[in-house]
This record gives sequence, C-alpha cells and structure tokens, in this order.
Amino acid sequence: MPSKFENVTILLPAMDETYSLKETVDVIASTCDHKDLAEFILLLCNRTTSESRKTAEKLVEDYKGILPIYIHDQKLPFVGGAIREGIDLAKGSHVVMMSSDLETDPHIIRQFIERSKRHPNRIITATRWKKGGGFEKYNKVKLVCNLIFERAIGFFYFTGLSDLTYAYRIFPTDLMQKINWEELKHPFFLETALKPLRLGVKFQEIPAHWVARTEGVSQNTFFANFKYFKTAWHNRFLSKSQILKK
Repeated sequence: MPSKFENVTILLPAMDETYSLKETVDVIASTCDHKDLAEFILLLCNRTTSESRKTAEKLVEDYKGILPIYIHDQKLPFVGGAIREGIDLAKGSHVVMMSSDLETDPHIIRQFIERSKRHPNRIITATRWKKGGGFEKYNKVKLVCNLIFERAIGFFYFTGLSDLTYAYRIFPTDLMQKINWEELKHPFFLETALKPLRLGVKFQEIPAHWVARTEGVSQNTFFANFKYFKTAWHNRFLSKSQILKK
C-alpha cells in the first residue's frame, strides 16, 4: 500500500458516450491540479460506437502536451473486464473507477484526490445515500430494491458503508493490482468493495449526487442486479489467499 498519494489514473470505459465523455474529461482537467493526474485511460471495445471512438481520439489530440490520455482496446469482455485491464495498466499511485456518462459527477474527483492525500492507504468511495448525496430521475422500484440490497449486504459483511454498488471510487493502485478479480459484468463494481473489505482495508465515504444519463443506453438491466447477491455470497467466504493473486 502506498505511503503517500503521488498521482491518479482515471479509467473511463466508453460505449456510446460522446459529449458526456468529453465533459467528464474537461471537468476533471479544469478542476484538478494537473500534477495530480497521472493519466486518463479511455477503455474502448468492439461495440464502442464510431462516434464515441472519434470523441476519444479527439480528446487524445486536444490534450496532447497537456495531459496524458490514452486509448486502450479491451480484450476481456464487458465493463468489468475493461476496468480490470485498466487497473493492470495504471501507472498512478491511485486509480479511479467511474463512468463516462456523467452518472458519476466528475467534480467529485477533486475531493477524492484531497482525501487520498490525507489517507493514501484507504479506499475513498462515493455514496448516494448520505446527506449531500442523492438520486435524480432514478427508477423508484429500483431505488427501493437498491436500498434493501445495500442494507442487507452491509449487515452480511458487518460494515456501515452505505453504497456498496456505486461504481465510483479511488483506490491505491498496488492494492487493486494484487487482488484476484473474478467478475466481468456489473457485479464487478460490488466486488471492488467486498474483496478489499474482506482484506481489512479501510474505506471513507464522500456524498455524491447521481443524475441519470442523458445519452446512450445503460448496459445494466434491472434483473441483472440480482446477480449481485451471488457475488456477495461468494466473496463472503473466500480466504485471504483466494482473494489475492498467487
């Protein structure tokens, strides 16, 4: 685990995002000290639209000589596979997992960095459930199910963390590179909380406001969320040697 924060790698998977991808990068670049930003890695796949790919390529060109922005074409499938490959590529002392559709507010990155400078060995995670956070245009049925799930899994893991499923966190990179990740689809986001919890890593939560995407289509269906229960059960009984890479 790092003794101090040096800089951060920002991972941005993109499927059909264009202006939201650009705004995400622009906001981070304009609100954060560039010395704190090691790189942006734009994670694309064979299903990434031509418009989204063109946006990514233009960002690389626009920030040339200003900030390192790279495009990586993933080999593992699905969003979890993309993030897993990004983690292995990350050069920063810390790495951020977020989305490129503005459902993860890029203004929060500055707070992530500030908190990681004070607590470099902790995972700083966003929460929608505490004062200062919240939801906008979130399906009401899904919201109730999410709350029940969060409370149930929190009880199962003896943790007071309020938002285990939100895919918005900053981690020590070396920690993430040592863990044996298994999930490839959206349950990977839950796995990034559960395996560190089992290892005894400390977390801190920062309130964040979630706003529904205004472009593109979510790749996470409602019924796919029930797979999270399988992930929670599986990780609860792993040994430390099973959690870490051989």
